[in-house]
Amino acid sequence: MSALRSSEVAAAAGVNLQTLRYYERRGLLAEPDRSLGGHRMYPPEAVTVLRVIKAAQRLGFTLEEITDLLESGRHRHGRAADAGLQARAQAKLAEVEAKISDLRIIADTLRAAVDAGCDDLVTCAAQPCCPIPFATIATAGPDADPR
Repeated sequence: MSALRSSEVAAAAGVNLQTLRYYERRGLLAEPDRSLGGHRMYPPEAVTVLRVIKAAQRLGFTLEEITDLLESGRHRHGRAADAGLQARAQAKLAEVEAKISDLRIIADTLRAAVDAGCDDLVTCAAQPCCPIPFATIATAGPDADPR
């Protein structure tokens, strides 16, 4: 397959041209060669790289983390083992599982509020049977368990 123009790469990877250029500026995607007419000409692998970037984003990786992952993949030798995909995927998994745990607590608390028939937050907060721990939430930090 021959070199692809920007619009072809973007269409094949399911991104828009602005995203393609942004990833290029961020260093996620290598700057392409140019045709005699000045058009960007990407190698076919650019489509795969873009698809990998989008998949990694859907898995919760930030662009900075993706940059590091791509770099560690390009330079495997001489890099610490903990910089690889396995370690980063394990860390991201732990982060996602913690968020899921938090969301379960939030869902349980909201379900209890619905079941209790709470209609007015101020009135409900004043009741000892209120399922929403307003006092605990107000005095705790943003990462505290609301139970």
